[in-house]
Amino acid sequence: MGISFPNEARSFDDRNRCVRFTGYDGMFEIKFYLATEVLACEKSHRNASEADYLTAFDALRPRILKAATSAYSKARSSAITLDLAHFR
Repeated sequence: MGISFPNEARSFDDRNRCVRFTGYDGMFEIKFYLATEVLACEKSHRNASEADYLTAFDALRPRILKAATSAYSKARSSAITLDLAHFR
């Protein structure tokens, strides 16, 4: 079985400056952390709000899920942080 993303929920973690979302490999939950540097917001990173980051995430969701799938297939970890390197 491969990873799937049936739940579209995502949340912004201001303390760690990332967007969190989950995937599932069968019954196992995989936590993903997307660094804010990946999300090109109109505003500078200092002035971008939670809503700005979540809107950017939604706009890039297909590309983010593709990168998450690729990262999971290599790492097979229960927690994966995605940064710019995952999108090159």
